[in-house]
Amino acid sequence: MIPLSILDLAPISAGSDATTALRNTIDLAQRAEQWGFKRYWVAEHHFVGVASSSPAVLIGQIAAATNRIRVGAAAVQLGYTTAIAVVENFGMLDAFYPGRIDLGVGRSGQRRSDERKPKPPRNPRPPRQWHEVDGVVVPAPFDLRGLLDLERLQATMAILQQPEAISPDFDEQVRDILAFLEGTYHAGEFDVHAVPGEHSGLRPWIFGSSRGQSARVAGALGLPFVASYHITPATALEAVEAYRQSFVPSAALERPYVVVSADIVVADDTATAQRLAAGYGHWVYSIRTGVGAMPYPEPDACGPLTEEQLALVKDRIATQFVGNPDEVAERLQALQRVTGADELVVTSVTHRHEDRLRSHELIARRWGITP
Repeated sequence: MIPLSILDLAPISAGSDATTALRNTIDLAQRAEQWGFKRYWVAEHHFVGVASSSPAVLIGQIAAATNRIRVGAAAVQLGYTTAIAVVENFGMLDAFYPGRIDLGVGRSGQRRSDERKPKPPRNPRPPRQWHEVDGVVVPAPFDLRGLLDLERLQATMAILQQPEAISPDFDEQVRDILAFLEGTYHAGEFDVHAVPGEHSGLRPWIFGSSRGQSARVAGALGLPFVASYHITPATALEAVEAYRQSFVPSAALERPYVVVSADIVVADDTATAQRLAAGYGHWVYSIRTGVGAMPYPEPDACGPLTEEQLALVKDRIATQFVGNPDEVAERLQALQRVTGADELVVTSVTHRHEDRLRSHELIARRWGITP
């Protein structure tokens, strides 16, 4: 079996609070180390019902509470920060916990350089339909344009940036990070050195969800790539393909290295797992309607989704792996087989912390990584 890792959002459950969510994250990370998971990554989210708003701070707490497991960001949103801030923050983490820190970066909050220029008209593609590839569901793409145009989302995104700030192009920012890490950055005719960070041994992990810029940048720079199947299942397989097609060997990697994410809920039996996952659709709906992730609901308090709600979330529900350990492991194996992933990273959200612990423990034992 390939390695298995964890992606955690530090979810806040209905009736709970951020403090409890963060303590639960530390608890899960300590157990994840015992159960044999390779990495423990935390996401970056803002203004929503999850507590992982500052990955670097949370990573330091997790690393301090564990001994061996690698800890990292999944991923720092480069549109809201600078290359030097990223390198210094993670360079400091690496100084405290050498060889254990993963620097994950993503394009959130940015516009590509080609998006700043007028685009020539082109013939529209026919809409893609739902299909399966060797047992892996590939749904029709969810149209994010309506969500991105919401005034609420635009207003909150603006808060994360300095007034009138314009983020550099993603490719440029990743190259700046590499230059700071390698000690080759120049500001005009002057050398500039990141302290700490320079020559730390850190390397960026690029996160992406489509065959767009993120996948191409990761490939062109010879960096590892993480495809977010759990967020955009319709385009994650295309992202992996684009990454491999554009890959150029580098000092960091001789060959492509692909990690693919999956959303799972595992319980001792299928019926229990399905009950625990009952609130997932409502939670995703709250995200996609622009309100932001609400506190994760108690399953018994969730009624059936309406037709309108289901239409917005059916792709995520269909690609959440829910069941007993054998059922979920079988779907994870299919995902690895189809993508050729070198590693899988799973995220599991339930209302009760005890159920989330059990979900991760069961899949670790079934996957055969537990010592």
